[in-house]
Formats: sequence, structure tokens, C-alpha cells
Amino acid sequence: MPTAHSVVTTEGPRVPEGLPAPGRCLVMGILNVTPDSFSDGGRYADTSRAVARGLELAAQGADLVDVGGESTRPGARPVGLEEELARTVPVVRELARAGVLTSVDTMHAGVARAAVEAGAGLVNDVSGGLADPAMARTVAGLGVPYVAMHWRAPSHEMDRRAHYGDVVADVTAELGTRLWRLVDEGVDPARVVLDPGLGFAKRPEHDWALLAGLAELRELGFPLLVGASRKRFIGAALAAGGAGDVPPAGRDVATAAVSALAAAAGAFCVRVHDVPASLDAVRMAAAYTEHLGRT
Repeated sequence: MPTAHSVVTTEGPRVPEGLPAPGRCLVMGILNVTPDSFSDGGRYADTSRAVARGLELAAQGADLVDVGGESTRPGARPVGLEEELARTVPVVRELARAGVLTSVDTMHAGVARAAVEAGAGLVNDVSGGLADPAMARTVAGLGVPYVAMHWRAPSHEMDRRAHYGDVVADVTAELGTRLWRLVDEGVDPARVVLDPGLGFAKRPEHDWALLAGLAELRELGFPLLVGASRKRFIGAALAAGGAGDVPPAGRDVATAAVSALAAAAGAFCVRVHDVPASLDAVRMAAAYTEHLGRT
């Protein structure tokens, strides 16, 4: 497995080249250009509306805008390559022309290449290169930062794979193995960001354990992205706390609380639907951890 020493300074994991370094946890704004996203499906399927939303996210303070053209919600079915390209590439191109730092949320090497050629500055792959054997070498050749998420199976079958002994230890080990293979295929470890994959082949108790175990995951020596926004485990916690059945769009305040927890635990980036709330949350986490360092 790549050693931490290859990518870590004495101050922690190195910020991959091309990404901002504002001295706090980054906030990635979600832009789903799909008709079937679990949270806002269809709202931004039109290119012009998607571009307007991307500009709005940037104006709200998003450090980068993540454009995704294929839903990865539990039970979702894949879309064809041409459809995913048609959904994502025009949006990435227009946002890049406007000076917005964009990432592309895709499991497919062809979409990753086209999006980077259109101006995307990062590839966010929820499969960590497992869904498309060409992804690792494609990303290596593109030379952009790459988010590799913990993944066990496609969306339509991932819930059946949510079985762990110790979820933190298992996810850490599986991500470590995946890193070895990515680097072996030419991916520069200094450009890698890891994502524990909350909600992907995970039950709520697994998600909470991973959040509580971020320090152990950070021992891999790579920046961590946490994608908790509006997910089922947040809804389950709200329900258990007496809030009732809160739909995904009503979970943004709770998401911001999770963003603060993740940032305080050392997350490099949080991926969210509602940027302003989580931006304030990570700012508070930065102030809190700075104070801890002085006591």
C-alpha cells in the first residue's frame, strides 16, 4: 500500500494540486443533472437551469461544484454513456468558462476524459475505479485530482453488501488495497482524495461508526472527502430523535451539523446540497479546532 510518507507533510495530507487551500475544510456543492436523484431529481436536468444552479452554488461560496449525470441512489439503474455525456459535459463546459472550479461525478472513464477536456478540475468516482477498468489509467493520464470512494457494488445491489465485521477497519483496509492498485496503474498518490462512502453498502450504524472513526481512516495518509448530505442515516437519526419522517430536502440543518463534526475530525472536504449552512459549519469547526490547538 502507498505509505503516508509519500503524500503527507508534517501538517497533514497534502492538498492536491489544483484544489483550493483556504485553511478550512472545503465545501463541494452538489449539482445533480439527472431526472432521478434521491433528493432533487429532475430539478436541474435542463442544461440552462443546471448552469444557473452551478453559478448560484459558486456565488454561495462552494469551493467547487460537483456535476453528476448518473444517479447513484440505492436501487438506481445505470444510464448509457452517451446520455451521461450529454447531461454533464455542456454544464461543465459552461461553468468552467465562467471560472467555476468543477468536478465531474462519474464512474466512467469516457465521461471523466470528456469532462476534464471541457474544463473539469477533478474526477469524483464513487466506485474508486472498480466500475470501469479504464478509469485509473485515464485519470493518471489526465493528471487531475481523483476522489476514490469505498465501493462494493452497483447501486441496484449495494444494500445486499452492507455486511462488516468492524466497519472502520474493513473500510480502511479495502480503501488501502484499492489505493495500491490505483497507484500501480499510474495514478499519482499526491492527487488522491479518499471517501469512506457513507450510504454506499452501509447501514445507518455503519455510517455513524465511520464518522466516529475518521481519525483511523486519516491514518492512511490521504485527504478525506465526506459525503453525508441528506442521506438516510441522517433521516433515521432525526426520526429517532423525535423529528418524525423528515424528507431529504428537509435535512440540510442536520447535514450542516454533520459537516461540522466531519470538519472538526479532520475531513478535507464535505459534499453537500446546501452550501451556505455547511460553509458556516466548517468555518465554526475551523475556529473550534484552532482554539483547541491553543489550549
